[in-house]
Amino acid sequence: MIKPNLFLRDLKFAIRSLARTKGLAITVVLTLALGIGANAAIFSLVRGVLLRPLVNRDEERLIYIQQSAPGISPGEVPFSVPEIQDLRAGVKTLSSFGEFSTVGFTMIGLGEPREVRAGVVDGSYFDVVGLHPVLGRLIGPADDGPKAAGVVVLTYRFWATTFKSDPSVIGRTVRLGSGFGDRSAAIIGVLEPSIPYPADTEIIANIVTSPHHLSATMQNGRVHRMTELFGRLAPGVTLNQARAELRTVYAPMIKDHPDAYSPQAHFQIDAKLLREQITSGARTILLVLLAASGLVFIIACSNVANLILARTVRREGELAIRAALGASAGALRRILLAESLILCIAGAALGVISAQPLLAVLARYASRFSVRALDLTVDSSMLWVGAALAVVAAVLLAFVPRLPSADASHGLGLSSGGVRITGGTNRRLRVFAVTQIAASFILLSGASMLLKTLLAIQAAQTGLDTRHVLAINVPAISYGKTPQQVVDFYKESMRRIEALPGVNKTAFGIVVPWRDAGSFGPGFQFSADGHVNGPGEEDPRAQWRTISPGFFAALGVPIIAGRDFNQLDGQSKDPVVIVSQTLAQRMFPNEDAINRHVYWTDPVMKFVPISIAPHRIIGVTADIDDDHVVPGPSLTVYCPFEEGPIFGGRLFIHTSANPYSLVTPITRIIREMSVDQPVERAATLEDVRAEVLTPDRLNTVVFGIFAAVALAIALVGVAGVLAFSVSARTREFGIRLAIGAQPRQLLRSVIAEGAVMATAGVAAGATCGYVLVRLARSSFEDVQMPGSLPVVASVVVLLAAAVVASVLPAARAARVDVTEALRSD
Repeated sequence: MIKPNLFLRDLKFAIRSLARTKGLAITVVLTLALGIGANAAIFSLVRGVLLRPLVNRDEERLIYIQQSAPGISPGEVPFSVPEIQDLRAGVKTLSSFGEFSTVGFTMIGLGEPREVRAGVVDGSYFDVVGLHPVLGRLIGPADDGPKAAGVVVLTYRFWATTFKSDPSVIGRTVRLGSGFGDRSAAIIGVLEPSIPYPADTEIIANIVTSPHHLSATMQNGRVHRMTELFGRLAPGVTLNQARAELRTVYAPMIKDHPDAYSPQAHFQIDAKLLREQITSGARTILLVLLAASGLVFIIACSNVANLILARTVRREGELAIRAALGASAGALRRILLAESLILCIAGAALGVISAQPLLAVLARYASRFSVRALDLTVDSSMLWVGAALAVVAAVLLAFVPRLPSADASHGLGLSSGGVRITGGTNRRLRVFAVTQIAASFILLSGASMLLKTLLAIQAAQTGLDTRHVLAINVPAISYGKTPQQVVDFYKESMRRIEALPGVNKTAFGIVVPWRDAGSFGPGFQFSADGHVNGPGEEDPRAQWRTISPGFFAALGVPIIAGRDFNQLDGQSKDPVVIVSQTLAQRMFPNEDAINRHVYWTDPVMKFVPISIAPHRIIGVTADIDDDHVVPGPSLTVYCPFEEGPIFGGRLFIHTSANPYSLVTPITRIIREMSVDQPVERAATLEDVRAEVLTPDRLNTVVFGIFAAVALAIALVGVAGVLAFSVSARTREFGIRLAIGAQPRQLLRSVIAEGAVMATAGVAAGATCGYVLVRLARSSFEDVQMPGSLPVVASVVVLLAAAVVASVLPAARAARVDVTEALRSD
């Protein structure tokens, strides 16, 4: 057992000893700070997103109920009102259900008119999810029913950022509008800070504020699915029991309503704890980040181990003298431990300090994958992680060097004034250098793979003139207006905007490419003249888009056959459409699609105001894949906005001028026409696409930084090992030069040493990386092997960098003075 006074004395001696080697001490502290700081920040992020409890009451009983149809949709499918009614009636393992629908409103009455994303909930929702107000009250059972007054709850973030936490907003009345009408609602409360799931909304309103939710189509349409469902486990009930009962009740629903559950879609139901559901999207990326930071820690510790080992070799005389004077192995190890602790604690302290801003950056990064990261704060876990890593590193470093025996034998002579490296020490130095290169190779390969993917995405041709097209959200407002008056508003606004200098074309659409991806789900089933499905095949699905004449010209998309819409289309008794090239080729192979007919067959069309009558094709346009940043074949049907209905509302302005210079005059024009009209989110399509690509870019940057730091530390380690080797072999090099060796031969031999270490590191890294990816793929489906190009690029970079790192030590070896070298012993 170590006596405190002895160890305190060792600490004082260690401080004096390290003070004599300030350069080494600073290098070790900075290197450890990188490794410990990165790990402390990543662990705090992982803990905050994956492990931190929710604020929801009794979260262990709060579940999210999932309906999915993997045959037609990659994600969850919302529930319809009849489905929810069946589940409420049949499921007894859940004490209550809460309903949540995401709706876009225009909100007027609180400053500037604005678009808001809203949650529309029933009266039991807040009780089910277990949340509380910080101001006022929340929506309850008294706010249910078609005759209830409209009420609104502000989310905490919206209240704090938009209204500066002003308590006077409580009691104020706002007007909420959608494509189905408008309602007045009173603001009754502010929700406590919580995870915004299933959607990040600004407000939460009761059902009466959404006229569509009260319509017969919503109440009676089993296929009209737009509601997320939450449940609370009854006392004593487990999640597995609830899952089993949900599936038992769900099976007869599918059997009794075959028209609502396509066999090809494979409808199914499941349930998860809400916390598990919230964190599922971020789990893989955060664990990969944790692994990356772990590799940086390994590299940092290996580099420091090399430095400590080299210093110990230089101190062999001192340690041998101590051993000869009676110091035990434990006493010598205690001295090394004291030095390691001082270095590691200093590195940990600096690492924790640097981890705080790093955590803020990583939190913004992780918020792209999990909303939990938005509320992340620094807590004591970072200190504990830093301290734990410091102790681990200190113990590791203290037991790396080999200690001398009491007789100072085995090459640790007392008389030697030069540096001597034993075979064991030499092997350790190289093993640590190879370890650094191996870990660097894994990180560099991953970063190269992400960079290759990002470059491929960015280089993908969209088929749109993204640089010269400005997209602006101008949502449809139907306050007291007929559908034709809404159309006339957009027509007049487009006419005025086109009169602005530099504007070439202005058009209307209902979605901004990529930003509004998935607005209409997997699309709607349709068919066409003469089309016959194969055995067991269902009608294909196509996206529905409402556009104005000139839409394709505004986006720079060619019409391949036929013509564009004109002002008369949509008003005649002969309804017309334009279809995408892929749709025309699929439905009319080797035939002319012009003047043929397509029509909607999806059962949901019974509940939405979209005509299911056959529509004559008047044009075929190049595909526009507005859902995917890497475009693929697109089945799309375009309808004239004269026919309607109009949802959303987006204007597209093609200009030869600076697109952003038009935002102010366009806003002024629209506000002159309607003072209550929101005009928001103006951006070029190029910038919209860049915003959508932000997660991929952030992935590349974050892992690129990890790889760059790891590579820099590893190369310093290689250079350090070679420099130390050259220093220890000065006499050998002098002898070789004296007997006729050329300096360039020494230069090549030292560079070859560096190349051999790099090659061994790459081989070890490739083997470990392969094993790690195979293990990860067994748990995470989206983990992929890097392609040959990222691997080859990483090999080339590492080998080239190792050679460069070897140049300085090699040049030093080639310049050895023969006389001095022979005199060194």
